Amino acid sequence: MRSQVLVVALLVVLAACGSRGAITIDPAARGVGKIETVFVGTTREYDPAIGEFGTGRSSKVSLAKYDISVPPDRTPGEIRWPKRGRAPDPQTEFVTTGAVIYPDAKTFERDLHRAILTKPASERTVVIFVHGFNNTFAEGLYRMAQLVHDLEMPGVAVHYSWPSTAKPLGYVHDRDSALYARDGFEKLFNDVIAAGADKVIVVGHSMGSQLLVESLRQMDIRNPAQLKRHLGGVVLLSPDIDVELFRSQAATFTNLPEPFFIFTSNKDKALRLSSFITMEPNRLGNMPDGSQLAGLDIQVIDTTAFSTGSGHFNVATSPELIALLGKMDAVQAAFNQDQAGRPGILTGLVLTARGATNIVLKPVEGLNDALQQ
Repeated sequence: MRSQVLVVALLVVLAACGSRGAITIDPAARGVGKIETVFVGTTREYDPAIGEFGTGRSSKVSLAKYDISVPPDRTPGEIRWPKRGRAPDPQTEFVTTGAVIYPDAKTFERDLHRAILTKPASERTVVIFVHGFNNTFAEGLYRMAQLVHDLEMPGVAVHYSWPSTAKPLGYVHDRDSALYARDGFEKLFNDVIAAGADKVIVVGHSMGSQLLVESLRQMDIRNPAQLKRHLGGVVLLSPDIDVELFRSQAATFTNLPEPFFIFTSNKDKALRLSSFITMEPNRLGNMPDGSQLAGLDIQVIDTTAFSTGSGHFNVATSPELIALLGKMDAVQAAFNQDQAGRPGILTGLVLTARGATNIVLKPVEGLNDALQQ
């Protein structure tokens, strides 16, 4: 047993080797890369020593806005960080061109309202992204900017940053911090509604999915009518949640949010380690299929075929999968036309397990040509 624990520890440490992401301010990059604006709510303590929000827990929700320059010379899914000790290269590296920390919620809501009004009436949606385990503030923030850019997400981007300790061996601490941050997420959600969002779509990655589902559950208990009125959909990416726990959480909702998507991968190495730590055979994000969610109106999307590296964030890091999801309207139309279980244009298989739909995505040659047919 000692040797098994040592192997796990070494694997986690190796997975986290390399410099960690930090915010680099470079106003001159505004003329180089595409600027993606991300509003932020966080329960991290601000750390003056590093000039950004750190790893400490705060009982107060701080509100901010960041303009992130996405470099033109990069592969979809890729985030390059400026090297320490030299000037950043906005042609190839992500940098921040401007940042605002708001003094109060009203000022945040005013600016967010203005951003919402710049969108066409059909796109006045806010997307809130919740990062996962072992993330610095900058890593979650820049990942949101990358997702917005690469997936061409409509609406206004908001990031909820909870106080991860950003250490590979901090799993238990992070799990407690995720639960600690539930009330902060609820406050941010309410601030977004107060700013005038027609609908709010929520996206959670890894351990952030646990935080997200727990927060939505408590919000549904307090005010189910408000949640149903404003929640536009739920997306869980590689969720690090016990499957039985998730079924228990889902059962408490007055009405399970719709639509509800779960992206999984059988080759998710991070969730394999999480399964070992928690002594459970599977996590929600690496289920072998959707049969364990039978009876729930949920779509399980298997991205195993696009797994590289740890396989823990295929939606964000696979250029092929990003290209596919960027055509999501056409993908959904193909799914709707193919409910008989036969191979579709874009999928390897569509299976239905008494309410839970399991969609297996596989790479397809000539994707754009297929979508146009």
